[in-house]
Amino acid sequence: MDTIIDDAGERLAARIRLERELRGWSLAEAADRAGVAKATISKIERQEISPTAVTLVRLASAFGLTLAGLLVRAESDAGGLQRAADQPIWRDPATGYVRQQVFTRPDHPVELVRVELPPGREVRMPASSYAQIRQVLWVISGELSLTEGAARRELRAGDALGFGPPSDVVFENVSTSPCIYLVALARS
Repeated sequence: MDTIIDDAGERLAARIRLERELRGWSLAEAADRAGVAKATISKIERQEISPTAVTLVRLASAFGLTLAGLLVRAESDAGGLQRAADQPIWRDPATGYVRQQVFTRPDHPVELVRVELPPGREVRMPASSYAQIRQVLWVISGELSLTEGAARRELRAGDALGFGPPSDVVFENVSTSPCIYLVALARS
């Protein structure tokens, strides 16, 4: 899992297996609930492949978690302080999308995520990834085309957008420079 930065890959694979086993789900049942191939889940758990963002979102949603919730469970709890050096960073092998979990705690309703989306890339997230959360996106640098349901918005550095009811979302960087944005998520 060379697309996982540091040794988070091993912990993530173990956590996915643990979440599945805690629910008493077979690979087939987890695959059915998440809409992910059984073979894919098996390969992720055995660390033969690195999961994409979409796959992780689908698995997290099947477990009743946000993506951040799944990732933080894979990491050790550092208390209320999350030092920069301890913030998990994950790279999507399909898009090069880099996600840094700036702050999250199971007992706190707010999460902060820093994302870098490479130029010419897009990430599609299903509506299910936004169930029971509210979020605000703030563009730090670059440009981002964001399609939420039928509404498309062009965001530039300094622009912020609060998301509406859950719908499919496409994050797209059509520029020639990376787009860096911060997402604040609150559990509803």
